[in-house]
Amino acid sequence: MTPAYPAPRVESFFHKDTNTFTHVVFDGDGGTAAIIDPVLDYDAASACTSTASADAVVAFVRERKLRVAWILETHAHADHLSAGGYLRDALDARLAIGRGITGVQAHFKKVFGLGDGFVADGRQFDRLFDDGDTFDIGTLQCRVLSTPGHTADSLTYVIGDAAFIGDTLFAPETGSARTDFPGGDATQLYASIQRILALPAGTRLFLCHDYPPNTRTPMASTTIDAQRESNPHARDAIAAAEYVALRRARDATLPVPRLILPALQVNIRGGRLPEPDADGMRYLRLPLNRMGAK
Repeated sequence: MTPAYPAPRVESFFHKDTNTFTHVVFDGDGGTAAIIDPVLDYDAASACTSTASADAVVAFVRERKLRVAWILETHAHADHLSAGGYLRDALDARLAIGRGITGVQAHFKKVFGLGDGFVADGRQFDRLFDDGDTFDIGTLQCRVLSTPGHTADSLTYVIGDAAFIGDTLFAPETGSARTDFPGGDATQLYASIQRILALPAGTRLFLCHDYPPNTRTPMASTTIDAQRESNPHARDAIAAAEYVALRRARDATLPVPRLILPALQVNIRGGRLPEPDADGMRYLRLPLNRMGAK
């Protein structure tokens, strides 16, 4: 049965370098929009940043004459740098994430030795969402679901018949998010997956990432039925204990994400680069033998 609430319009932008989707959800041309999980371009070899991908989103927004009310993060990403701060300023929007970001900030403040200059209370964002919060995007209403397990701050945004699920689930043949990051928990993630699958059957599930095989193009969204039928981590037959064992075994084989060190330093700051040093240059920190050390 199709949900009896308005269907938002969604335009998705795929960032090939990080396999990330940025979604623009809006209530119609000339209306109001939110941008979900925007990407800041980053070249790891040169440590150069660029706003080219974010500017493509801005161009779309301006072409459709949209007023962007919100920049929404599903969590503090470890696999790409966020353009949230850049778009917040460029579009005069509010930047938001889950309240669990404060725990993520506190952990990585220690990892990166950020000292007293970085305050881990979420002030880098305009709003910290709790489970069950609601807010408007023009004529659309958004409901916030807390869906932890991949990270402690993971959220799903339910907007009409669309749910923006972050990394909780991937395309059906790919599975679910890893749970070996600080604050991750396979049992929690299983419960979060069940919460998403309990949404109305016609709900479109918009992905944060896709890692497609050569046989298809990147998939921006999927369905609850497809996940139940085909996803080895979400199919109806899998029980909690089986999922947890499968997830933990898989996590033990995974490498450290390629961009985790630059990404988290930027993303816990709300998608902003560190403040310049006395010489006017901005620097990222590189903790040795900390991430993935055996």
